[in-house]
Amino acid sequence: MNHMLWTLIWGGIVGAIAGWIAGKDIPFRIIGNIVAGLIGSWIGGKLLPVFGPVWGGIAIIPSIIGAVILVILVSWLMRRFA
Repeated sequence: MNHMLWTLIWGGIVGAIAGWIAGKDIPFRIIGNIVAGLIGSWIGGKLLPVFGPVWGGIAIIPSIIGAVILVILVSWLMRRFA
């Protein structure tokens, strides 16, 4: 149970950092941050090698890079199809 809570907290933090770096608003605020952070962390973990600090088995820098890519992509798709 604790692991799931920390995963959600980490997802929210990564999503918020990604939105700030990308300069984009994430839809649905906190829930959007968590979803963007979780999916972005997964994308970053799959596409990039592990480098930088690791916290709880998650490489921080690849997680943030993956989340930034996701936030930019979602923002672009929302503008394109809205």
